[in-house]
Amino acid sequence: MRVSPYVWCGSALLVALLLSLALGSEPFPLEDIGRTLLRGLGFLESSPETVTDDKIFFGLRLPGSVLMLLVGAALGGSGAAYQGLLRNPLADPYLIGVAPGAALGLVSAITALQTLSPSLDTTTLAAVRPVASFIGAILTVFVVYRIARVERSAPVTTLILAGVAIGAFATALTWFLMLQTKQNSDRIVLFMLGGYSQGGWPPVLAALPYIAVGLIILILLARPLNVLQFGDEQALQMGLPVERVKLVLILAASLAAAASVAVAGIIGFVGLVVPHVIRILWGPDYRHLIPLAILTGAATLLVADTITRAVTSVRVLPVGIVTALMGVPFFIYLLRREKRSYW
Repeated sequence: MRVSPYVWCGSALLVALLLSLALGSEPFPLEDIGRTLLRGLGFLESSPETVTDDKIFFGLRLPGSVLMLLVGAALGGSGAAYQGLLRNPLADPYLIGVAPGAALGLVSAITALQTLSPSLDTTTLAAVRPVASFIGAILTVFVVYRIARVERSAPVTTLILAGVAIGAFATALTWFLMLQTKQNSDRIVLFMLGGYSQGGWPPVLAALPYIAVGLIILILLARPLNVLQFGDEQALQMGLPVERVKLVLILAASLAAAASVAVAGIIGFVGLVVPHVIRILWGPDYRHLIPLAILTGAATLLVADTITRAVTSVRVLPVGIVTALMGVPFFIYLLRREKRSYW
């Protein structure tokens, strides 16, 4: 009997989540995780011996794992959408400047807020971060789209070229602001490398609605995304409002990617590698590719985050370094595969 790909990806996500909850500087055996969850839900009574473990689990471990799950899902789903939109299997949220624009918006907002009001609390900053990132991402996408637009359409080639150029410009401005800011420079560097220094539930609650809305829209637009694979002219002949669908896809994918950047920094290669693997294993139908990429992206980032906490001896190792170490060899494999198919 053939096993559904949703079963495979869902099982991988469940295993990755359990490993993420169990492993770390303070390990939690699998049987203890169940009892800890029951105590948190009120089905079991707490004892003085379990108070500290419960605080660590519910205050740090569980929200950190949920945050990585959300970010991985956002990167996987948005990466699949951008690859379909640009009809390029090597595309990801960074190719048209979304992530650099989100980073610029976030660093600019944090710098301005801390200059005007240094005593801002963590909850307020957590609520501001996704909004600032989305504004930066959308402004960047708008500039890219305007530069790439030819008459009433934006060709894929010019969209990619404009995105690379504007993304590089946004990255340069971000580093300039970092060099001008002496306070919290270590946190900003950690953010640029794909690390998150926030703890607790505020980042999760701040990012959740943006990521959920963006991914739901991408799933609903999977069928029009399939039609776009035939080319803009044929899609128009089939009655699809091409430019409107492109714009909504860009906004939804940018919303999910910007929210992930706001709470977890710039994490590369997840949005590139995961959709490509799903496409190789289960085909290019975006009605299945996007949901499977969401599940697999969440599992992949959970595994990478678990490695940073359980394997290395570094106190704070950005998860973006681990995803790069995992993704670069596969990216080289993709390039070699494309060269063989070209020849």
